[in-house]
Amino acid sequence: MTTVTFIGAGSVVFTRQLVADLLGFPELADISLRLFDINSERLAVAEGTAHHVNDRLGARAQISATLDRAEALSGADFVVNMMQVGGIDATRKDLEIPARYGLKQTIGDTTGIGGVFRALRTFPALSELTADMRRLCPDAWLLNYTNPMAMNIWWASVVAPEIKAVGLCHSVYWTVNDLCELVGVPVEEAHYRAAGVNHQSWLLEWQHEGRDLYPLLRERIEAEPELRRRVRVEMYRRLGYYPTETSEHSSEYLSWFLRSEEQIEKFRLQPLEYIGISEENVAEFELAKRSLADGTPLTLEEGAAEYAPQVIHSMVTGTERVIHANVVNTGLIDNLPSDAVVEVPATVDSAGLRPHAVGALPVQLAALNQPYVSVGRLAVEAARTGDPKLIRQAVLMDPNASSTLTPEQIWDVCNDLVTAHGELLPEPLRELIPSSAL
Repeated sequence: MTTVTFIGAGSVVFTRQLVADLLGFPELADISLRLFDINSERLAVAEGTAHHVNDRLGARAQISATLDRAEALSGADFVVNMMQVGGIDATRKDLEIPARYGLKQTIGDTTGIGGVFRALRTFPALSELTADMRRLCPDAWLLNYTNPMAMNIWWASVVAPEIKAVGLCHSVYWTVNDLCELVGVPVEEAHYRAAGVNHQSWLLEWQHEGRDLYPLLRERIEAEPELRRRVRVEMYRRLGYYPTETSEHSSEYLSWFLRSEEQIEKFRLQPLEYIGISEENVAEFELAKRSLADGTPLTLEEGAAEYAPQVIHSMVTGTERVIHANVVNTGLIDNLPSDAVVEVPATVDSAGLRPHAVGALPVQLAALNQPYVSVGRLAVEAARTGDPKLIRQAVLMDPNASSTLTPEQIWDVCNDLVTAHGELLPEPLRELIPSSAL
């Protein structure tokens, strides 16, 4: 029997969809599904949700829930990680404290100052998880959804290189889905290939029946001026390739947009947007809890296209699929660093996951990816060495932060975030470093 363990199963809405997608495959209808979370209330709702979905789909999964991570991991074949260390309170701090200094972020979970501090909170938990996996399920695949995706997979490669870890993100698929809808082509008939870094990959190939679809996109952009008020369209017009993450995300990875109110208005951006999204997620959890209590059917999305169920199905049944995956750059992208984590196409089947080498990115795309990689490298190195100066230097490398704040302000806001997050950070990194002490 295939055993799948969810870490951070209290992400109830996401857990619901993953369970539905998994059990929607007849070959996986009788899996052993183990749910783990550190929050007993959220875990209980996740367990009730999983049983609800199992019954509704007529599946035969063996479902269990536990607050004991070792019990959840023992003998697992697949470990799906979706933990969020610190929850919504930490997210608010990541966004609101920098905003007091004038540093605007929209989401704050991937790179930049929000991504760095989210990573530093997550790394200790990820170290514990991979250590347990080495002991209890050394042959299992770690399928990571937790952001910052690239930094977390990078950290796993440092502390547990023997664990088979891959980062899964739906950005590439949904970008192509939306673009195909825009130009009137069925997404299932499109051929596409993207590569770069997570949330900043590039649509290198996009075709239908051998025809390049980029000219159709350019026609739509020229015909509809409002499309040019989106960050991704501006990036495409300037760089020649379409990025695979939303305009909201993409805006905070660059120095071009959030630095001025004029740009924010022009490109229709909403700083601090993720706080509202996080509050909606909390409301959805409360709705799920009430629905389970009164017997109201839960909403199940169709065609969610999440990768983890597809990966598990392919590895269990041998069904070959090509997805886009986040892995260490072992000769995959020639002009990005070899130890960095990159996003590339990958074939999945019973033999495992095999990333595709894509060669060199167009030089302008690799150049834009480099600051993102540098932020991640310094955050990983800060955690590896325990050097708190490297946190500040990571933020210095971020285009959005350095376009808005002085170095002295970056030191100050990092001190404030260190104080705010406290014991969630590794102990050596809790040291405050005043600018005046340099």
